[in-house]
Amino acid sequence: MRRREFIGGLGGAAAWPWLARAQQPVRMRRIGVLMNRDIDDSEGRREVLVFESALRERGWTVGSNVQIEYRWADSTDRYPNYAAELVAHSPDLLLGAGGTVVGALQRATHEVPIVFVATTDPVDRGLVASLSRPGGNTTGFHQFDFDISGKWLELLKEVAPRANRVAVIRDPTRFSSVGEIAAIRSIASSLGVEVTPVDARDIADIEKVISQLARQSNGGAIVTPNAESLKYRKAIIKAVNEHLVPTIFGNRIYVTDGGLLAYGPDINEQYRHAAEYVDRIFKGEKPGDLPVQAPTKYELLINLKTAKGLGLTVPPSLLARADEVIE
Repeated sequence: MRRREFIGGLGGAAAWPWLARAQQPVRMRRIGVLMNRDIDDSEGRREVLVFESALRERGWTVGSNVQIEYRWADSTDRYPNYAAELVAHSPDLLLGAGGTVVGALQRATHEVPIVFVATTDPVDRGLVASLSRPGGNTTGFHQFDFDISGKWLELLKEVAPRANRVAVIRDPTRFSSVGEIAAIRSIASSLGVEVTPVDARDIADIEKVISQLARQSNGGAIVTPNAESLKYRKAIIKAVNEHLVPTIFGNRIYVTDGGLLAYGPDINEQYRHAAEYVDRIFKGEKPGDLPVQAPTKYELLINLKTAKGLGLTVPPSLLARADEVIE
């Protein structure tokens, strides 16, 4: 054998192990996502697109090295079955939106890592041991501290200073409703407002409350964030605007859909951060060691067209503080 052929043969043999490694398929990771929205909900679709985009920024591309199985549920009675279905697909990680969803996922598995977004008071509701050291298989991003609830009333009074009877439309089954009402009541007397919690389980209840408010002078409303009000948001917005009831909401989508005011955390930011936690867990970190994080950005949105229709003038000082003004 000639020397050149011999050397070439050595090089080819040495290349084989490298070539074999290079040709081995990339391990496909699986993520199960349980959303507390209807599949046609525009806000929910935007949130998952933000999540997938943030995953790509960290090297995880759907169809290439990660697969995502979604379940969309616009009512709480579907959560347990959908959680079980996702776990049956043997995911490497689960993502849950909202505390009730996360509770269903935890009941379905104690082993698969769970990352949550938009979840209020995760410690008191027993989802994690503490914010700094969650423990177990769960961590994520909590929606807001209850102090924000008082801010809703303050902002409503700024834009509707005559409002002295305010109904807080809430889902009574939602864990955080007690804390939200307490925070609102803690500042109500200093603002000269009488606050009435109203339990609304469906759109019929909500529309009844709004029509009753319309028969009173100087009424207003706070619609707390929950899956039910989000599902019926267009009907709610139509009702409060037609009955001339100044209303503040806890999610930006209400204002882009025609509501007056919204103040709350940037939920898209939470989905972006959730992708970071997914990446860290896939690279070996334990969810129980990753701290639960609070929102870092809150948004104030004002719809001037709606304000005009309600006969309200938004103070320039409030407009100056707004993150987005819809005209």
